[in-house]
Amino acid sequence: MLILISILGLLQKARQAETVAKQAADETQQLNKKLQIAVEKAESANLAKTNFLNNMSHDIRTPMNVILGYNQMLGKRLTDPKLLDYQEKIEQSGNLLLSIINNVLDMARIESGKVELSEDYVKISSMLREFYDVFGEEAQQKGITFLHEDNVVHQHIICDGTKIREIMINLVSNAIKYTPDGGTVSLITTELPCSEEGYVRIKTEVTDTGIGMSKEYLPIIFESFSRERNTTAGKIGGTGLGMSIVKNLVDMMGGTIEVESESGKGSRFTVILQHRIADAGCYEKKSEKTTDASREILKGKHVLLAEDNDLNAEIAMEILMTEGLVIDRVEDGIQCVYRIEQSPAGTYDLILMEIQMPNMDGYRATEMIRGLSDKNKANIPIIAMTANAFEEDRKKALAKGMNGHIAKPVDAEKVEKTICGVLDRRSEQ
Repeated sequence: MLILISILGLLQKARQAETVAKQAADETQQLNKKLQIAVEKAESANLAKTNFLNNMSHDIRTPMNVILGYNQMLGKRLTDPKLLDYQEKIEQSGNLLLSIINNVLDMARIESGKVELSEDYVKISSMLREFYDVFGEEAQQKGITFLHEDNVVHQHIICDGTKIREIMINLVSNAIKYTPDGGTVSLITTELPCSEEGYVRIKTEVTDTGIGMSKEYLPIIFESFSRERNTTAGKIGGTGLGMSIVKNLVDMMGGTIEVESESGKGSRFTVILQHRIADAGCYEKKSEKTTDASREILKGKHVLLAEDNDLNAEIAMEILMTEGLVIDRVEDGIQCVYRIEQSPAGTYDLILMEIQMPNMDGYRATEMIRGLSDKNKANIPIIAMTANAFEEDRKKALAKGMNGHIAKPVDAEKVEKTICGVLDRRSEQ
């Protein structure tokens, strides 16, 4: 009898344990469902944020193209020194606004995982010369001494030049921004020993004699939206995203970044990146054509511009006609395709295509042109000239059959270089 009672007790305890285990399993399942729902909501919210910012990028870049474009056109016609000074200040402020917009959008893209490396051939000295030319003038205007040294032996590398430029632009522009008149900013690149064959390690140091940072701020300098002094207190604008973007890009390329700083004594940022050394075939090509030679290539070329915005069309046509091109304009993708279909082959040497247009967008128009039975018409060079300015936009344009990509706000030199490059490749085929 005692044995039976014991067995029954054990069975009851087993049933109780089974009930508890089932309840725990049910609670775990419910918790997993709640977590899954929370993850899906977070992903949906993040996607909505990214889509919103992408759309905002296009909507902001379009009027910025007009503002900066007309301002540049105005500058070419002004002779009064006072008015030229006003014009330059408008351009500086416009570019500052554009850089703030870019920082916000870049951070959103980094957080969404949309940023990828896109490596190509780069000559280090040429890239550094860009920084010297751009920031040398800015430093001179502030009375800042801008020193630079290039101590790299292996000049020809394979890297994501766009992202390296973004890193350096953030670091150097900050150094100049936070250094008072009469100070010094230096940009020094040095080649370090590298144990991996076929690769080179490059150290870049950006040093300034500016206002510096406190030791309390240094641990959080690379966090998003962190600023030691706000715009009101520091009298210097910014989003607090630049250093976070720099850190993310350096990490993405497998490099390191360190900062040394002291309040009132300046700062030093040290970036070390490793790159593959380029094969000789990458740089033993014919040198780039001179500006005069490029303009000779462009002179008289007939371009079809597909642009729905009247102001953007006017700016584009002004830039293109200055380069000696002959321009016709249509206002959407349907008109563009129809014009190519109805015109004799060879009428146009090139199409400049906006992406976001009513009735038919630039992607669809490109696909239809590439599908034409007349191969001479189907193979016409097409370049996207659009406010869709991200790297993924450029890749999508090429994947859709376009031959190049120009981001708005448009720059005359970039337009010339891109069109010449596309026409050169066309002539070599």
